[in-house]
Amino acid sequence: MPVRLHEHATATPAAPAGGDAIRRRFARVSIAAAVYSYLLVVFGGIVRITGSGLGCGDDWPLCNGHILPPWDLATWIEWTHRLLAAGLVVPIALVALAAIRHRDWPGISGPRGAGRPALAAIALLVVQVLLGALTVKLDLPAGVTSLHFINALLLIAALLVAGVRAGGPKDTTVDRDAARRFARSATGAVVLGFLTISFGAFTANTGLVGAQTAPSGAAWACQGFPLCNGAWIPAGESFVHIHWTHRLLAFLLLFHVIGATISAIRRGAPRGIALAALASLALVVAQITVAAGLVLMHLPASMRVLHLVVGAALWMALVVWGTRARRSAAST
Repeated sequence: MPVRLHEHATATPAAPAGGDAIRRRFARVSIAAAVYSYLLVVFGGIVRITGSGLGCGDDWPLCNGHILPPWDLATWIEWTHRLLAAGLVVPIALVALAAIRHRDWPGISGPRGAGRPALAAIALLVVQVLLGALTVKLDLPAGVTSLHFINALLLIAALLVAGVRAGGPKDTTVDRDAARRFARSATGAVVLGFLTISFGAFTANTGLVGAQTAPSGAAWACQGFPLCNGAWIPAGESFVHIHWTHRLLAFLLLFHVIGATISAIRRGAPRGIALAALASLALVVAQITVAAGLVLMHLPASMRVLHLVVGAALWMALVVWGTRARRSAAST
């Protein structure tokens, strides 16, 4: 009997009973863990800006030799941050266990499933804990502190990728070339965003000594906005170059996101991709505005915290945009 090729080609494994509900629950827990991580990053910035990073001394995992340290504001800010960080283990462990348990299910299995980024989150959490301990033991060196923040960004990204891949239908389009263009431009935005925020971390920490509350030397290196010390190509030491590189990357990100968002809307990108692009555009404009106010107001602590809040939210929007666009291109 001849084989009906079209029937064979379209046959796919049946999804397990209740699979959609489990994937949605997996997605919700992943997104919740990402939001928790975001809040933890913001609180970590408050620890740094308030000079509470050595509130527990160089003691770890205890705080000044105590499980429950005596009252002191800086000590309790740092100790609260550690407790919140310990609490992050729970949602990430739940996500990883679900990924292992349902590793053969559609939407979780395979190279484009949610399982791999969920397991990557466990590895990134271990690295984050080790970097946190190293940061304290070495009295907050700028490089390690920056890497601690950058690894937190990667942890948030892994959880968001897992959540987006597991939840809801794909953003599909009939135009394969357009889907690929959307994926390329969104991926470019993610890469630029990662570089920009990473250099922001180095700018915020380079030149700090210990639990210093004043802005870093690199943060002070460029006065005025949008120019740096009145020049497009400023002269000066390494602090100036670190800060100016951060600003240049931010401007490149702004222009790229503007162009990519306009292109996505004009070419009829799926709704999920278009909304993620618009959210990224709104947040990058907000972040540039906050950065201008931060510099012109001479780096007050409140504006430094706001700069971190908006920057981390921008990173989340970029990751969702990139994940949705790449997922759409892969399914077209």
